[in-house]
Amino acid sequence: MTFFNTFRGKLLLILALMLIATIGVQYYLNLLMQEENNVLRDAQARALVEGFAVGAYSMTGSDRRLEEILADQGDRFLSQSSRDRIKDIIIIDNEFRVYDALNDDYLPTTDANDNVVYRNLSELTDLPPLMEGSRLGEGQMRFPNRRTAENKNRDDETHAIPIETSKGQWYVLVILKNDRNEAARRAVQPLWATLAVLSVSTLITFFLVWRFTRPIANLSDAARRVADGDLTVRVPGEQRTDEMGTLAARFNEMTAELEKSKALEEQLQQAEKSAVIGRLGSAIAHEIRNPLNYINLTLDHLRSKYAPETEEEKAKFKKLISQIKDEVARINQQITDFLSYSRPASVNLKPANARKVVEDSLRIIEGQAEENNIKIGIVEQENVPEILADADALRSVFNNLFINAVQALGAEGGSLGVRIAPDDGMVRFDITDTGNGIPEENLVKIFEPYFSTKETGTGLGLAIVQKIVDVHHGTIAVESSEGEGTKFTVRIPAVI
Repeated sequence: MTFFNTFRGKLLLILALMLIATIGVQYYLNLLMQEENNVLRDAQARALVEGFAVGAYSMTGSDRRLEEILADQGDRFLSQSSRDRIKDIIIIDNEFRVYDALNDDYLPTTDANDNVVYRNLSELTDLPPLMEGSRLGEGQMRFPNRRTAENKNRDDETHAIPIETSKGQWYVLVILKNDRNEAARRAVQPLWATLAVLSVSTLITFFLVWRFTRPIANLSDAARRVADGDLTVRVPGEQRTDEMGTLAARFNEMTAELEKSKALEEQLQQAEKSAVIGRLGSAIAHEIRNPLNYINLTLDHLRSKYAPETEEEKAKFKKLISQIKDEVARINQQITDFLSYSRPASVNLKPANARKVVEDSLRIIEGQAEENNIKIGIVEQENVPEILADADALRSVFNNLFINAVQALGAEGGSLGVRIAPDDGMVRFDITDTGNGIPEENLVKIFEPYFSTKETGTGLGLAIVQKIVDVHHGTIAVESSEGEGTKFTVRIPAVI
């Protein structure tokens, strides 16, 4: 496993890529802003140069006013960009009076005697702050609005340049528009871009954290389920090539081995239990059957040698003897069931006809079914394959199921149906009756040994059925509704 296939390697690589992407985007945005600022500075410098040129021309090369010069030769001095940026041009003479201006409010006027009245520079208190006033030397003190902390945030700004003339030092003032809203918008643009980059980076980080921590959450949940006893749980993601994939694969291997160990342990316990029960059962059965055989033979001897002479007493005597023999037979059958369950099952699996096995088992209940008016039906689908089974052992399965069905139907009668059909490599037998059904609380117990709802039952019949089906590598399931009937489904492997 290479470093970049590990969890740490991937995380470091992704973080490095995100850092490079963030720095790259920020660098690109800074370049754009720098270029835009250069363009703005160049445009501002050009406007100042052209504004000073117009002012200097008005002082030294013409007696016309600035407004007239721009009206006649504006394109010669000012570009359209400079026109948009220049708010006013003011010429100050050597006595700090307004000699000329584009703004009519600053122009000289005449009094009643036709004398020219100039506005002093000190009266222009509404001018924007003076920028870089240090270039004016001592003259800067005559400008009313020098740049201070209080007025530095004003939108417009005033630029001044001294010009030596034959009449002394004059000044050209150029007032530039400075839209601070536009400046603020340009300042915010990188912030929006940075916010977008950070948002994308945050979303990617959330996704990566979720993706990298999800296997840990899955592993935690799986560990909890294993602690609760569920060894079938498996953690997804073992196909990953990082540590999480390796951890998931090892966890799945562990649970699989634990599941196998548990199954083997259960099988071993069952085998030991069966062996103990088998040995104990064989000994008990031997000790019980010997007296039972003696009792049975004695009853036959009594019935043949010591029967009463009168018919009435003879009938009563035979009835009592028959009842005793029936009880002996019942005890003998219970011993047989016990031995059948306790001994290891051995079967000789051979191809067998499914319908024939069912029909052979139905013969044992035909007489009682006829007496109780029970209708029996067999439905076999086409192309049902042979089953791989021990026919004799499998008849015991159907014998038990059919006898239980007849007992559930009772004297009221009803119907008993058998449906045989192929089912994905198996043959399915559906045994359905219309009897009393099985209570829901008993459904999960009916295959347990010694569980019975019958007064004379041993509770081993369905346990033996389950055991025989298991050794055939088949399955058995039950569905029942109390008062409506019961359906047993047996699936036996088909001959391939």
